Amino acid sequence: MRVGVLALQGAFREHILLFEALGVEVEAVRLRDHLAELDGLVVPGGESTAIGKLMDTYGFYEPIRERCADGMAVWGTCAGAVLLAKKVVGGVADQRTLELMDVTVRRNAFGRQVDSFEADLDVEGLGGPFRGVFIRAPWIEEVGEGVDVLAEHDGHVVAARQGSHMITAFHPELTGDTRVHRLFLDQVVGAPDAAGMQG
Repeated sequence: MRVGVLALQGAFREHILLFEALGVEVEAVRLRDHLAELDGLVVPGGESTAIGKLMDTYGFYEPIRERCADGMAVWGTCAGAVLLAKKVVGGVADQRTLELMDVTVRRNAFGRQVDSFEADLDVEGLGGPFRGVFIRAPWIEEVGEGVDVLAEHDGHVVAARQGSHMITAFHPELTGDTRVHRLFLDQVVGAPDAAGMQG
């Protein structure tokens, strides 16, 4: 299994370290050619507008969609969750996304940087509380048919999955807890029917 982390902006190094801790072959993705041999890709947290513009500049949108059609799984964390959504509210009017998941995501829904917080979450499939780190975090405002809710906080959806795609509004890579990364590898990337369940 080989995964990549989009390394244009944001918290990509932290994801790489956790995947390495799990013994997974992982690549920092800076060029479109790096997508070719990946089974899974992480779009990390950071600033969704900045990451989106860099994805546009380096021509990532269509190659990612094409690789997803071939079965590549994608996980978006925080800003990455915004970039996987079919619809975004509360952001810039021309926010471009990959439109991989049938969800509506509200940018900065939990507040600004000063409103950052941590909370214990009941994430489906983890078998115990997970400490979620929320930094200028979005939430998932609406989910479409075929989208499974994996976690909620204060009445708002903060993690979801649709086929071979997953989003988390929080930052699992900042905790040192590898369970969400393992969940992505085992149940999203490794799902036997993932290639036929694209969002």
